[in-house]
Amino acid sequence: MFIFGLLVVGKLITIQMVHGDKYRALADERTLKDVVIPANRGNVYSADGSLLATSIPKYDILFDAVTPSEKNFKTQLKPLSDALAKYTGKSSNYYQKELAKARANKNRYFSLVKNIGYSDYLKFREFPLLKLGAFKGGLIVEQKVKREHPLGEVAQRTIGYERTDDKGNITRAGIDGAFGVDYLRGKDGKRLKQKIGKGQWKPILDYDQVEPKDGFDVYTTIDVNIQDIAHHALLEQLELYEAEHGTVVVMDVKTGEVKAISNLGKTEAGYYYEKRNYAVYEAHEPGSTFKLMALMAALEDKKVDTSDVVDTGNGYKVFYGRGIKDSRGHGKISVAKALEVSSNIGLATVIDNAYAKDPNRFLDILRSWNLDKKLGVSIKGEGAPVLPKPGDKLWSRNALPSIAYGYNLKITPLQTLAFYNAVANNGVMVKPRFIKEVKDLDQTIEVFEKTVINNKICSDATLNAAKEMLKNVVVRGTGSSLYSDYFSMSGKTGTARVEYWMKDWADNPRYISSFAGYFPSETPKYSCIVIIHKPSIKKGFYGADVSGPVFKKIAQKIFTDTPLIDQVASLQVKDASVEKEYEGYYNLARTYKTIMPDVTGLPVMDALALLENMNVKVNVKCQGVGTVKSQSVSKNTKLKNNQTIVLEAS
Repeated sequence: MFIFGLLVVGKLITIQMVHGDKYRALADERTLKDVVIPANRGNVYSADGSLLATSIPKYDILFDAVTPSEKNFKTQLKPLSDALAKYTGKSSNYYQKELAKARANKNRYFSLVKNIGYSDYLKFREFPLLKLGAFKGGLIVEQKVKREHPLGEVAQRTIGYERTDDKGNITRAGIDGAFGVDYLRGKDGKRLKQKIGKGQWKPILDYDQVEPKDGFDVYTTIDVNIQDIAHHALLEQLELYEAEHGTVVVMDVKTGEVKAISNLGKTEAGYYYEKRNYAVYEAHEPGSTFKLMALMAALEDKKVDTSDVVDTGNGYKVFYGRGIKDSRGHGKISVAKALEVSSNIGLATVIDNAYAKDPNRFLDILRSWNLDKKLGVSIKGEGAPVLPKPGDKLWSRNALPSIAYGYNLKITPLQTLAFYNAVANNGVMVKPRFIKEVKDLDQTIEVFEKTVINNKICSDATLNAAKEMLKNVVVRGTGSSLYSDYFSMSGKTGTARVEYWMKDWADNPRYISSFAGYFPSETPKYSCIVIIHKPSIKKGFYGADVSGPVFKKIAQKIFTDTPLIDQVASLQVKDASVEKEYEGYYNLARTYKTIMPDVTGLPVMDALALLENMNVKVNVKCQGVGTVKSQSVSKNTKLKNNQTIVLEAS
């Protein structure tokens, strides 16, 4: 027994003195760990400082029912239960029973409330017993960070996110994803926790060992006013035409700053939300919007002039065994007219006649405009353009005439817009830009300047010809339904077949409707592209009918509704519609004094002011708001004192 005792003592000394550090480290590893405290992610702001994305701290409050002394638990149980009952609406008796049960079961991780904000978290820290802290009061606080988008679904995909799934895979979308690693993410902190049983861990200290460092703030180029206009204009048209999805981008001509970008896709339930960033990633056959590039290449190469005549026949022509159609026959027309009326035959004939023997000459001009390359924008997932050449699998004798009117190649909406923007910008092609600067509070960390892709895409002669044709598309061409006396726009309509290789296309045709251009025509301030995929053909599918109205509504509202004085002033455009309306009101007020005027079409408030300031005292009753649709007293009727006039408005 004595020898056995000596052996036990010897073993204890060996464990304690020789292997002590090893076993102590192993024990600590199993019962203690450093827990990562995520840093607050930086905010994302619009160009004017409006908040687009921010990290909101959320808190889970738990209770260690074992830690408080018996005296503290008994004396503070009811006051704590009363405070919890007042906060949650449950009874005080409920909490007294649950907390007592938790102590009896030695529950060291009893949940009191989850996902509360900072102000409520401060309230809980002052509750009876909990205010004694972690060691005496059993308070356990777990903080997490939730990303919020104050504008809701508006530009949500472009603002983006950075998410990590259960397997550690990271998804980075939009601006938040693109600039997360370098700027927004910040540096995580650490906090020591101890295992308390049942797989639960409790903080040992009330403070962090390593404090987290918040991320930097990113200021975007997005203008919330223009973004709101673009989003709702697109949404309204998608709903009207029951389209599959659509995108719109508005860009500052000089700087390339993207002022608005909206991408909306249809769910199975029939609602629209920002599913994908179609403007950036979706490369597809552009259709007629590409005719501008094709014709400008031939003009720059002096293979054709806008005054040259091209024979489009009766609207059908065969190229190398395959027929090409126009919406109708145009006969012999000028090359400029061919673009204005969007003649497939006209453009195919011009390009095929000029480059059939040397297609690479034509393709080299397109490649010099970077139409075969990505723009290299900051947002992840940019689609790669496809511009085939002789020898490629996609190349055939029909490839050249097909490219002339926007088929047999692929390009993204943003890449198309960059080219149209270059035309508006006197030939200077700039990279679309989503970020202005990065800040740490008020300190500027980095500024993102304009990036020029091509200093001059073509000669001034070609540019001037292109501008004149794009203006005439709206004045007298395929976009004439969009023309307005009050403000000028230039652009090109586009209607492209999609999935036309599928067997069911004849029975179920699908189209992509588009419009790309800029405004105002004389001194372009903004460029814009609108693309709507698969509208209901029962309602319409032509670019001028489906996408064009979105472009017009955006241009019109920026002209008249945007409250930014410097932007409106820079357009140097009088609001002719407002002036005309005022002139009509003034003439009515000056002419009619005792007889009933025709007030239909006037805003209700104007009609009311007009009638109440006549030389005859009348009682005016208004039904509805908005514009007057009908009046109870016919125009030119002699009015009597105290006569009642009912105006119906809608």
